[in-house]
Amino acid sequence: MVTRNPAEPVLEKQRTRAKPPSLFNVVLLNDDFTPMEFVIQVLQIFFSLEREAATRVMLKVHTEGRGVCGVYPRDVAATKVERVTGYARQHQHPLQCVMEENGT
Repeated sequence: MVTRNPAEPVLEKQRTRAKPPSLFNVVLLNDDFTPMEFVIQVLQIFFSLEREAATRVMLKVHTEGRGVCGVYPRDVAATKVERVTGYARQHQHPLQCVMEENGT
């Protein structure tokens, strides 16, 4: 039988919860030069949107000046921004893609 010395502290389990990662919106910004069809193509390629959903986001960018393409953890959002920007430059379009911390 084990006897416990009352001077020894008793270790108790504590539950810790990992905080979920911060999420970021990936946003396309409107410009006067990038063709609408190219924006739809970008949304389909990099954000896996169906044509109808891509068209809705493109129209939001066109009419409101910006449109959210998706919400991702920081590293995924940064990669999406980098890839979209690089693809646009490769095709000689000034399309801007940025990431913003999600407020929710």
